[in-house]
Amino acid sequence: MATIGFAKIDGGPEEALDFILKELKERGFEIEFYRHHWAGDMPFGLVIAETNKGKVAIRWYLGNGFSFKLEEVSEDAFEDFIDETLDYIGGD
Repeated sequence: MATIGFAKIDGGPEEALDFILKELKERGFEIEFYRHHWAGDMPFGLVIAETNKGKVAIRWYLGNGFSFKLEEVSEDAFEDFIDETLDYIGGD
């Protein structure tokens, strides 16, 4: 199974990445590799990671406060989540 998630971050893209990686580690995910996607003029982005527990994709957005949620999904739902987010970030 793959995992998707959502994070609300009080800060910017660097804080988002730090927050997400910390939250994953606290939940037992050992990160082997990650990519971070965002556009400078949009208040959200995407972190995609390969971990000891499988693939993870977290969509983050800027807001007041912090929150973090994960859920297991099928491979198809995982790929759709990534494609939809990257399309939106890229303006397609």
